Amino acid sequence: MSIHSIINIGQLVTMKGPNRPRRGPEMSDIGLIEDAVIHFDETAITYAGPRSDAPKVTVEEETDAEGKLVTPGLVDAHTHAVFAGNRADEFEARAMGATYQEIAAKGGGIQSSVQQTRKATYQELLDQSGIHIEWMRMCGTTTAEVKSGYGLNLETEAKMLAVADELNDWRMRVVPTFLGAHTVPPEAASKSAYLDQVINEMLPALCLKCQFVDMFVEDKYFNHDDARRLAAAARNWNLELRLHVDQMNDSGGARLAAELDAKTADHLEYTGEDGIRALANSNTMPVLLPGSVYGIRSDKYPNARQMIELGLPIVLASDFNPGTSPTPSLPFCMSLAMTKMGMSAAECLTACTINAAYSLNLGNKIGSIESGKKADIVIWEYRDHREIAYWTGFQPMLRVINSGQLL
Repeated sequence: MSIHSIINIGQLVTMKGPNRPRRGPEMSDIGLIEDAVIHFDETAITYAGPRSDAPKVTVEEETDAEGKLVTPGLVDAHTHAVFAGNRADEFEARAMGATYQEIAAKGGGIQSSVQQTRKATYQELLDQSGIHIEWMRMCGTTTAEVKSGYGLNLETEAKMLAVADELNDWRMRVVPTFLGAHTVPPEAASKSAYLDQVINEMLPALCLKCQFVDMFVEDKYFNHDDARRLAAAARNWNLELRLHVDQMNDSGGARLAAELDAKTADHLEYTGEDGIRALANSNTMPVLLPGSVYGIRSDKYPNARQMIELGLPIVLASDFNPGTSPTPSLPFCMSLAMTKMGMSAAECLTACTINAAYSLNLGNKIGSIESGKKADIVIWEYRDHREIAYWTGFQPMLRVINSGQLL
């Protein structure tokens, strides 16, 4: 089996540590090594550490990092990257003062993307979503959770999940999530009738096509009792729950996620101290999405500092979608987390690598650079890990490696 080496690494972020998500002060320990070397083959990393300790091996191929920064591939744990069309008109409308709710009331928002995605052929949807995946990889992402939810009927939800599955062959690791309960389609007789369809028709048909089930729990969308119904159904199909909660107001969504033992509670912009403490006493991981706060022109960012101080294993994700967070860039979201949420550069990196990997049940395979794990690696144009969130607005990668393949 051929060995590939990355040499002349100026600064290596390994994220090596305990075999679990990092909490509190642990989020600042990124396993930094100077003057490092990495050996890997097509199956796994075989060595990552100081050049002086590197074993003598026969190297088939060598990449010179030129003294630059090397990190694990970024892991984006919340995206809606499979969609057709765009909503640039809504982005401008919000700039002119329209609110998210006003746009939705006029048939925009999620419903606009539903109509465009329903109309797209499979090939059209695959072609556009493939471009989205390329954009994400150009920003250092090597693994992405991808949700359905712009179909709201069995045919289109199945089409979206099939596209997500095919994108796994586009040199990006994709983790599919079924989000049939994103909103209620206009043709539904009632919310209750549509949720019956999600649980009794869509979920049985699609349960083998996804790894998680999700719901948008928010005023005028789905409520706590709806989430409890979905959670029970998901358990019957051996699927874990992810929940969109507390994005528009503190509805007790974080407490609900903890009650239901959800894998993640996502958004949490309005979550108060009682909700944060409920998460701290649970196994539910918080996924924070600063790009969507920026995208809707809000100034209500999640209270990341309190979450870290209470020992929560924070995850940062892009929420890449055509409406409220049209960014594929985790470095941009890391910059927002630093400037708007008071997180450090090291905490941001932890949240976008090893913690994100654990939120997708992949922490034993990816998210850190250490022996036995997949060679998901980014060689940056920078020399210091703090520069990732410091320089914004462009793609500063020298090389991206996914599962040992140089892309």
